[in-house]
Amino acid sequence: MTQPPVYLASQSPRRRELLTQIGVRFDVLDVFVPEEQQPGESPPDYVQRVAIEKVQAGVALLEKKGLEANKTGLSNWQSTKKRATIGLVIGADTAVVCDDQILGKPESTEHAEAILSQLSATTHEVYTGVAVYGSCILAATSRTLVTFKRLSPQEIKRYIATGEGVDKAGSYAVQGLGAILIENLQGSYSGVMGLPLFETARLLAQSGVDVLSA
Repeated sequence: MTQPPVYLASQSPRRRELLTQIGVRFDVLDVFVPEEQQPGESPPDYVQRVAIEKVQAGVALLEKKGLEANKTGLSNWQSTKKRATIGLVIGADTAVVCDDQILGKPESTEHAEAILSQLSATTHEVYTGVAVYGSCILAATSRTLVTFKRLSPQEIKRYIATGEGVDKAGSYAVQGLGAILIENLQGSYSGVMGLPLFETARLLAQSGVDVLSA
């Protein structure tokens, strides 16, 4: 059976690496979605909403490129649950949460030091929402508990100096040198990286792409 084309609505190199790891062939869509938590919005609701908005932005971009005939056709396809020629669009978003606070990407060296000091000798949560846009929008969220060892000020400074956590939520990269900061991890390793592969494969299978038969 011919499988639909797959698009990743993300410029994250980690998400590209993870999708490639499980053998999914895809094209990348460069979309912009504001990643701002709304008042009263819980972290899992936040990451799922942003993941869905990313796939919606990806569909809009594909429409603009002419890969979908027109919005009326897309609307009709959705209502009849037929697969459109547009294919499948994947979106994801990750949040590092400590003390009920979402820790974003560091804005400065001082900010990174403050974030890592807050994570030191504590267990924090990492939520990653993933959405797949096919005949309908399917979404899932992974939750992982990550425990850091106690970090000295010198260790924090040395890690920041590597530059590894500059563009990472929580100021660390689980797949890199940041792994030595982690004492324990319960949940999805790939989810902490930015794309929970179990949930992603399940949503793709429900949308017509069986990873094991690809």
